[in-house]
Amino acid sequence: MNPKSSSLLRLIGSMLIYGTIGLFRRALPVSSAFLAMFRGFTGSFFLLLFLVLLHKKPDWKAVRAKVIPLLVSGGIMGLNWILLFESYRYTTVAISTLCYYMAPVFVILASPFLLHQSLERRKVISLLLSLVGMCFITGIFSLANQESGRLPGFLLGLGAAVLYACVILINQKLVSVPSFERTIVQLFSAGIVVLPYAFLTGGFSSLSLTLTSSLLLLVIGIVHTAFAYLLYFSSMDGLSAQTVAIISYLDPVTAVLLSVFLLHEPMDVLGMIGTILILFAAVYAENGSSKSSI
Repeated sequence: MNPKSSSLLRLIGSMLIYGTIGLFRRALPVSSAFLAMFRGFTGSFFLLLFLVLLHKKPDWKAVRAKVIPLLVSGGIMGLNWILLFESYRYTTVAISTLCYYMAPVFVILASPFLLHQSLERRKVISLLLSLVGMCFITGIFSLANQESGRLPGFLLGLGAAVLYACVILINQKLVSVPSFERTIVQLFSAGIVVLPYAFLTGGFSSLSLTLTSSLLLLVIGIVHTAFAYLLYFSSMDGLSAQTVAIISYLDPVTAVLLSVFLLHEPMDVLGMIGTILILFAAVYAENGSSKSSI
């Protein structure tokens, strides 16, 4: 398998894992702030533990060489979680999700200037198809006519999207840091940033865990965070920022499909069309010549 195909499979795998986190979140009686903090600290701890079990010495020299952008990107990741969770307070999950997945738009628009990557026509077409599909899935057309006074939720969701795009772009410049070490530092930094927010919002005072919820938390910390983030960030070493942006749409598509078939939540015709559009756009972005640019 060539490096690009391997990177693409890792990225797709991470998106499929991310898409299942909603199933676990619904079964967890903890605050979003606590869950975000737990993901950061637990994910970084278990990645470090994996290195120890593999008898692999961490490349701290590479980390020290890029310590500032690593810490900054990790902190941005934590702030991204906070803004997204806060967006849910002011508007619907559908609208927050649509705003959040504007991040690929920001990445594609910024990559020619910041990363000197050509803006390929195929990627732009795929992006537009993805955005239309996302609109169909979230039901934004009907919700926009029914709701008002949701400006804070829109702005917070878009703010989270900007921060998410920043993490993608910064990681394109951190290829010299091994994936394990890079992800450990970033997740730990995210946990540090979210920790004060968890305290201020009462994330610890209302905490009540059972054996089942504790196990679910560990699954989210190990599988949905440590393993998924490792796949995600390591895939960027062999893919362009624009490709990462397009394939990232598999995350919400997976979540929608699971909600229909496992949670038995209804999906209308527009939702089905949107799912097909996003899947087609992801395949189209990677199929064919990449020499045609705008």
